[in-house]
Amino acid sequence: MNKRIFALATVALASVIVLAGCGGRNTERSQGKTDLNAALVLGNDGVDDRSFNQSAWEGLQAWGKDNGLSKGKGINYFQSNSPAEFTSNFNSAVSGGYDLVFSIGFVLHEATSQAAQNNPDTKFAVIDSVIEGKDNVVSATFADQQSAYLAGVAAAKTSKTNHVGFIGGIKSDVLAAFETGFTAGAKSVSPDIKVDVQYAQSFTDAGKGKTMASAMYASGADVIYQAAGSVGTGLFTEAKNLNETRKEEDKVWVVGVDQDQEYLGGYTSKDGKKSNFVLVSTVKEVGNAVKDIANRTEKGKFPGGENLKYDLSNGGVTLARDNASDEAWKAVEAAKADIVSGKIEVPAK
Repeated sequence: MNKRIFALATVALASVIVLAGCGGRNTERSQGKTDLNAALVLGNDGVDDRSFNQSAWEGLQAWGKDNGLSKGKGINYFQSNSPAEFTSNFNSAVSGGYDLVFSIGFVLHEATSQAAQNNPDTKFAVIDSVIEGKDNVVSATFADQQSAYLAGVAAAKTSKTNHVGFIGGIKSDVLAAFETGFTAGAKSVSPDIKVDVQYAQSFTDAGKGKTMASAMYASGADVIYQAAGSVGTGLFTEAKNLNETRKEEDKVWVVGVDQDQEYLGGYTSKDGKKSNFVLVSTVKEVGNAVKDIANRTEKGKFPGGENLKYDLSNGGVTLARDNASDEAWKAVEAAKADIVSGKIEVPAK
């Protein structure tokens, strides 16, 4: 997290309680199959980001459906448009009657810690970060480096130029896992492969993502992996625009993140062929983690003080095959088996 985000978040911690940027608010307790009401506080983008936040909201909706709850009636989300709204959104969730509040994204770390301290009777679940020493907070982390390693293997097996790229959002330890894993996976296949790495220092600037992708493709990279929120939509736009001017066999590739993003890769090539440029997608099962924690809490087994770890071995992270070749996928499956067995230990940073 950069210094500006921390500074703004600190200012937000001192803010007064106001309702800001929310997807709605409970006015009374739900009448579902459970007494537990749960909400998300989002740190970046919206619930329709086709990535991290969307997965979290889909997970909460699935849990809500199982328990007779729906948006505004037992489950909800509170959207933060800037760090200045973090604290007010936590306050709104607590005052709105939500017993379990999910903090979605590492940029909410400080605000979540303060909210948990101020509201000891409310349970908090922080996703993609770790808060220690608080019995009313459970942390959930993902071995993103493992799925990123597999993506690197697929990218190196597919690249015709021996040159791939990585575009990150705001530089942090969380995103370092994506970068490091991807690089390690690519170099396990081709030790001399060139891996371009750039950070947008944003999760929302799609224009910057497009510009960065354009430069990487122009420099010779033919596969680019993005872990950058809405910045990544700029990469998809650039890949589509470029591929529509090329023959299908000369396409450039994108590696999706957090959700299976193959559905974003459809296009028609210059030679009139319907094709898709999403090679593989690293899938972080955020929604499954949200549902898992909500189920535990509903059963009276809230894992306060614990750090729940989701990885390849328990299905917490996976790789969607999308359009990988048989040769590339065979290499991916071999690498996955070695990671799960412990033969390969993927560095996180």
